[in-house]
Amino acid sequence: MMFQWFTSLNKVEKRTFWACFSGWGLDAMDTQMYALSIPTLIALWGMTKGQAGILGTTVLIMAALGGWIAGILSDRYGRVRILQVTIAWFSLFTFLSAFTDSFWQLMITRGLQGIGFGGEWAVGAVLISETINPRTRGRVVGALQAGWAIGYGITVIISTIIFNSFPADTAWRILFALGLLPALLVLWIRRHIQEAPLYKKEHANVQDQSNSIWDVFSSPYRATTLKAILLTFGIYGGNYVMITWLPAYLKLALHLSITNVGGYLAINILGSFAGAFLNGWMADALGRRKTFMIIACCQALAVGIYTLAPINLTVTLLLGFVLGTLQSGTAAGTGAFIAELFPTRVRGSAQGLCGNAGRALGAVMPTMVGLLSVNMDLGPAMGICACASYVIVVLAAMMLPETRGRDLSQIVMDENRPAERAKI
Repeated sequence: MMFQWFTSLNKVEKRTFWACFSGWGLDAMDTQMYALSIPTLIALWGMTKGQAGILGTTVLIMAALGGWIAGILSDRYGRVRILQVTIAWFSLFTFLSAFTDSFWQLMITRGLQGIGFGGEWAVGAVLISETINPRTRGRVVGALQAGWAIGYGITVIISTIIFNSFPADTAWRILFALGLLPALLVLWIRRHIQEAPLYKKEHANVQDQSNSIWDVFSSPYRATTLKAILLTFGIYGGNYVMITWLPAYLKLALHLSITNVGGYLAINILGSFAGAFLNGWMADALGRRKTFMIIACCQALAVGIYTLAPINLTVTLLLGFVLGTLQSGTAAGTGAFIAELFPTRVRGSAQGLCGNAGRALGAVMPTMVGLLSVNMDLGPAMGICACASYVIVVLAAMMLPETRGRDLSQIVMDENRPAERAKI
C-alpha cells in the first residue's frame, strides 16, 4: 500500500514527521504570500514584471545562504535547535514585510525571510532523513512535500478571503502580517521533538566539532556536491518559474478573476499534494535516479503544453493538476537523496548548500521570465525557461549514483575510499 509506511513508524518518528511536515507547510504559507501578492503590488506600486522577478530571485538567493549557514550550525549544535531558530526567523521577517512601503524595503525583508526559509528546509530534511528507517525513507521524506501543498493551499484560501473582504492596499499587508503565526510551532517542537539518534551518536564520538564552511568542497565531496547542486538547480529553476509566475499568468494572461485564480490554483495544489506521495513510492520502488528522470521528462512535456499550446480553459484547469503533481514529484525527492549522498559529519551543511544553492541558481529563471516577457507573451517565456530547467534535471540525475536503501551511518567518503554503494 502506498500509505502503509505511516503505520510502521514509531512514536518518535511520527512526531518528527509531523514537526517537519508542519514546518514545510508553514514555510510554504509564508513564501507563497509573496507570489499571490505580485499582481496587487504591480498595480499599487507600479512595479515592473522585471522587478517582481528580481524580488522572487532575491529570496531564493538568500535561501541558499540561509540553508548553508543553518546546515553548518545544525552539524555543530543539533538539528532540532536550529530548526526552531529558522522557523522563528522566517515568521518574523514575513510579518515585517507587511509594513514595507517600497520595492527596496520589501526586497530587504523578503531577502531576510529567505534566510529562514532555506534554513528550515535544509535542517528539516536532515532531521527526518536521520530519524527514519532506510527502507521507507523515500516515502516518508517525500511525503513532507505534501506539507508544502497544504501550506500553499491555506494561503490561497486566506488570500482569497482577505482580498475579497478588504481593499487591495490593505489586504496584502494583512496577509503578510499573518505570517507571524508559524512561530507558534516552535513551542510545540521544544516540548515534543528529540534530536536524531544518528546525529547524537556521531556528535558524541567526534571530538572536534568545528566544521569549515568549505568542507563540502573538499576533495572527498567536491564532485558529488557540484552534481547535486546541478540537479537541484534544474528542479527549482523549473518549479519556481511556475510557482512564482502562475498566479500572475492566470490573472494577467488568461484574465481570470481573483476568485477563479484561487480555484485554478486549488487544482494545481491538489496535484502538488498527490505528487509528494507519488515520488516517495516511485523512489523506493524504482530508485532515486530513475524517478527524477521520468518525472522531469513528463514535467517538460506538461509545461510545454500548458504554456505554449492553444488549449482552452477546461484543459488548462485539468492540466494544472498534472503540473502540480509533477512539480511536487521532483522536489519531494531531493531531501532523502541529498541526505543519502553525504556522511553525518557534513550532512547538514551539504543538505543546506546543495538544496539551496540549486534554489539560488534556479532563481535566475523567474527573473529570466520577467525579462523575456518584455518582448514576448508571459506564457511562452514561462514555458521556455521551465522546460530548459527540466532537461538539466535529467542530465544531472544521470551523473549521480543510486542511493536507494543506503544506511546513513555507514557512509564513508575520503580520498582512498568512495562512498558506500546503496544496499537495495
